[in-house]
Amino acid sequence: METNDQYGGHHRTPGRTRLVMAAGAAALTLSAGLATPLNPAPEQARAADDGTKVLTVAVAQSVDSLSPFLAVRLLSTSIHRLTYEYLTNYDPEDNHVIPGLATKWESSPDKLTWTYTIRSDSAWSDGEQATAEDAAWTFNTMMTDPGAATANGSYVANFEKVTAPSPTKLVIELKKPQATMTALDVPIVPKHVWEKVDDYTKFNNDKDFPVVGNGPFVLTDYKADSYVRLKANKDFWRGSPKFDELVFRYYKDQDAAVSALRKGEVSFVAGSPSLTPAQTEALKKEKDIRVNDAPGRRFYALATNPGARAKNGEKMGDGHPSLLDQRVRNALFMAVDRKTIIDKVFQGHAVEGAGYIPPRFSQYFWEPSADQKLAYDPAEAARLLDQAGYEKNGDGKRVGEDGKPIDYRVLCHATDPNDKAIGQYLEEWWGDLGIGVTLNCLDNVTDPWLAGEYDLAFDGWSVNPDPDFVLSIHTCAALPATPEVTGATDNFICDKTYDELYARQLAEYDAGKRADIVKQMQSRLYDLGYMNIMAYPNAVEAYRTDQIESITTMPSKAGNIYGQDGYWSWWSAVPADSGDGGGDSSSTGVVIGIVAGVVVLAGLGVFAAMRRRATAEDRE
Repeated sequence: METNDQYGGHHRTPGRTRLVMAAGAAALTLSAGLATPLNPAPEQARAADDGTKVLTVAVAQSVDSLSPFLAVRLLSTSIHRLTYEYLTNYDPEDNHVIPGLATKWESSPDKLTWTYTIRSDSAWSDGEQATAEDAAWTFNTMMTDPGAATANGSYVANFEKVTAPSPTKLVIELKKPQATMTALDVPIVPKHVWEKVDDYTKFNNDKDFPVVGNGPFVLTDYKADSYVRLKANKDFWRGSPKFDELVFRYYKDQDAAVSALRKGEVSFVAGSPSLTPAQTEALKKEKDIRVNDAPGRRFYALATNPGARAKNGEKMGDGHPSLLDQRVRNALFMAVDRKTIIDKVFQGHAVEGAGYIPPRFSQYFWEPSADQKLAYDPAEAARLLDQAGYEKNGDGKRVGEDGKPIDYRVLCHATDPNDKAIGQYLEEWWGDLGIGVTLNCLDNVTDPWLAGEYDLAFDGWSVNPDPDFVLSIHTCAALPATPEVTGATDNFICDKTYDELYARQLAEYDAGKRADIVKQMQSRLYDLGYMNIMAYPNAVEAYRTDQIESITTMPSKAGNIYGQDGYWSWWSAVPADSGDGGGDSSSTGVVIGIVAGVVVLAGLGVFAAMRRRATAEDRE
C-alpha cells in the first residue's frame, strides 16, 4: 500500500495554495549550520548544541496528507508507520507477520470471525491508553464514512461488524472469508481525538501539534513541501528510538539533495524514490558515503487511459479513442525495448518488468510464457496498427478515425529523470511507427490524471508483502462513484474477469492456491494491455558512514532502508557516537543531521508551496 505516488496512488484531498516564509518566520527557528541566504555554506551536520541527536533524511517527495484516512504517498504512509501502530507488523528479517498493536489473533472455524488480543502496554502520546475501542472505531469509521475509506477502504469492504467487547479484545466479523486478516495495513488512530473530526475528506491532520500517536515517533511539526519533524516516543512499548529526533526534509531538486549529503547538511538521501545511476556512481567515490543498492519493492510502468469512467457509467476525460483497441495497446508495448530501458536508463539498477509483483516477493512473482510475452518487435507492432485500421498517411503519420495524425499525450513527472529519459525513447520508438508523442511533464500530475485527461502516464507503486492493496486498485469497486468525486482507482481499469479473480484470491486461505490466483490476475492485466510494467527498479539510496553505528534493512539481506513495510530502519538506527552499537554499519546507515527548519531556496524570501491532492506517486 504505501508510491505513489509519483506514480500510481492518487489521493484525493482538495488542493490549496500556501505561502510559506522561507526565512525570518518566527515559527521556523533554524539551527546553526542550516543553509540560509545569509549562510549559503552550511557546516557539517552534527548533533544539536543541547546534545539532541537528530537524524535528517532528504526526500524528493512531498506529503499528500498527514491523515491516515487519506494519505497514499510513500512518504506520508511511511510517516504513519512511525506515528501509529497497526494491528500487525512485518518482521524485518523475512517479512513474515508479527505482533503489532495486537499480540495474538485467531479465527473461528468458518474463518468469518477474527478475534485479536490488543496489547495493554501501548499508550497514546497524550497519556491515554490505546485500546481495542480505538481499533474498532477506526474500522467502523472507514466502513460507514466514504471519506475515511479513501486510502484503505478495500481492507474493510468485506467487514460485516467490528466490536470491542473489552479494552484488550477486538472482534471482526466478515461477510465471507478474507485472506488479509493478518495483513490489515491500516493505521489505528485514537478515537478520543479523531471522533471530533467533522469531514474526513478535508481534515489533513496538519494543524495541531504534536499529533497524538502511539508509534516509535511523535509527529511534532510540519511545513508543506519543506519538512516533517518527529520526536522519539520515549514510552514506545518496543523501546525508544536511539535518535531523539527524525526530520524528513524535502528537496524538489535531487541533485541539490545529493550535494547536501556531500556537505553534511543531510545524512541520508532517499531519492525519488531512487538515486540516478550518475548520482550513484559519483557518490560511490565519496569518502564516508556508502550507496545501498538492493532489489526494490516497486514496479515502474506506463499506464494507458482505458476510457476513464465512473461507477455510474459516465465517461470522464479525453483519452485518445484508439487506445480502447487492445491491438493498439499491445502494439505500443511491443515497440518499447525494455532491455534498452534497463541498460541505458537504469544502467543495470533494475530488472525487466512484466507483472505487478516484483521478484523480491517470490511467492507472487509472475512472468509471461513465451507465447504470451509481448516482446520487443517493432515490425509486429506496425502490423497490429495496420490491422486495427490506423494506417500511415502520405507523410508517414498514422491517423485516427477523425483523419488527424495520432499524437499521444504522456503524463510525466517533472522531478523524475527516468520519466524524461524514457519519454525521449518513446518519441523515437513510436515515431518510427508513425505516432507522435507529447511529453507533459508536470510538478502535479494528479489533477489531469484524476480527471482522465491523458492518453498515457508513467506509473508505479510500492508493493507490500501481502499484495492485496496493489491488486485492489484495478477493480471496478475502486472507480469513483461519479466524475465529481474520486475513488481509489489507479488507472480507471474495470474488468469483470479480473474482479472475479480478485474476489477469489481475497477469500482463499491456502497460501499456494492464493498465489496461483494472484498470478492469474497479473496475467489478465498483462493481456489487457492497459499497463506496461517496464521495470522493477532497485532501491538505491546513500548515507554517510562517519556518523552511523547501525541500522536495519528490510529484508535484512539485500534490503532497503527508506520506505520499509514497518518502522525498523529509523527505530533501530544507532548514532555512531552513542557507544550503543547494534549491527553492521557496512550494510546500511543513516546519520546525525541538523535540526532543520525548512529547505531554503537561496535568494528567495517567500515561496509558494502547493498543498495538492496526492499525485500519482507511489503508494507505500
